[in-house]
Amino acid sequence: MNYRDFLQKAIYRIINPLIKGMIKVGITPNIITTIGFLLNIVAAGIFVYAAAYKPENSLTLIGWGGFIILFAGLFDMMDGRLARMGNMSSTFGALWDSTLDRYSELFTLFGIAIYFLLDGWIGSGVVTFLAMVGSVMVSYVRARAEGIGIECKVGFMQRPERVVATSIGAIFCGIYANLWVLSVPMMLIAVLANITAFWRVWHCYKQLKGR
Repeated sequence: MNYRDFLQKAIYRIINPLIKGMIKVGITPNIITTIGFLLNIVAAGIFVYAAAYKPENSLTLIGWGGFIILFAGLFDMMDGRLARMGNMSSTFGALWDSTLDRYSELFTLFGIAIYFLLDGWIGSGVVTFLAMVGSVMVSYVRARAEGIGIECKVGFMQRPERVVATSIGAIFCGIYANLWVLSVPMMLIAVLANITAFWRVWHCYKQLKGR
């Protein structure tokens, strides 16, 4: 069992009672997915507000934005668990989840990039843009691979890792009032996500060559 499976099972033990309660009151996975998306929009809005108006507590706001992203990530886990436990899985639900995941990540990284750029951290803003590119391409390559019948989950900077890196970086940026604390996770995502995207392309190449 890898670390992701271990953590997933541990979190499931915690949220299973909550999931059962949602099933009883008729909450659907699509509602949970949408709530998670809206929370990420709120986080992105906080970043843009802090960048545009520069209040005295702007870095503290960055920390709160990171907390919201982390909280929204819990909804990202709950929707799938709710679909399975409540026997509510659907093709549209999977499409809706994947679509809002991409929007959520792009909006939050966009907000962080705006903060960097308006604060004069041009390099970190560019790096965050590269993180956005890598994040999209990791998912895109997997989708294209699955479209041609190849399972493609290789790589070490998938969405859960990116969400954790972004949220924890923002939270500690707010705690220590230092933008470097947020810049470093953006660098990691920019490098590792793009490596993961090309790693998946190489994986598909080997699979197709083997056929």
